[in-house]
Amino acid sequence: MPDHLELPRPLRLLRTTTWSLTESAGLPLVAFAIAAWLAGRDVGLLAGVAATWLTALIRKIVTGSVPGLLTISAVVLTLNTAVVIATGNIWIFLLHFPVGNLVMCLLFARTARSSEPLVAKLAAEVVALRQPSVHHPGLHRFFQRATWLWAGIFLALAGALAGLLETEPVPTFLVLSSVATVALVAAGTVASAVWFATVLHKTGLRLRFAPA
Repeated sequence: MPDHLELPRPLRLLRTTTWSLTESAGLPLVAFAIAAWLAGRDVGLLAGVAATWLTALIRKIVTGSVPGLLTISAVVLTLNTAVVIATGNIWIFLLHFPVGNLVMCLLFARTARSSEPLVAKLAAEVVALRQPSVHHPGLHRFFQRATWLWAGIFLALAGALAGLLETEPVPTFLVLSSVATVALVAAGTVASAVWFATVLHKTGLRLRFAPA
């Protein structure tokens, strides 16, 4: 394989990314909406969890592996659902926002020093990024450090949302938590992209679309 990284051509890249997001977020959301409309919130939450784990099981049977984004979605959704159903309290329900981000932080941090950091795995699964066959230490260090970066982003989100939950009324919390989440995730995405481009330049690697 040539000394470069490959992305699928634009249309295939769009299909790959859309399907990855659909199975990790779209399917459980549809299951939740239908079940909640028919039988109430708790049944809807359980349906969302069931849809996520069923998708993961089918993936495991058909392909032999479960995508990292789907695994994260299943773990976080299961934890959040357990908290909501166990308590039924609106404040405890809102607690799943910072708790979910803390779980994300731990998931990223757990793999950051490994041979397969989570950012590299997600890049391969979500956008089908294909790395060179020859190991590049600089590229691997980037994925490890980018994984630490995202662990820090989710830790910062967990702390910020916990502070907002403690000090703000529910309507204000929902608005500010959404703004904080979008802002930090967008900033992390831009920073990761710029950092990635810098690493490619330093290592002499090129990023190109796969042949048709």
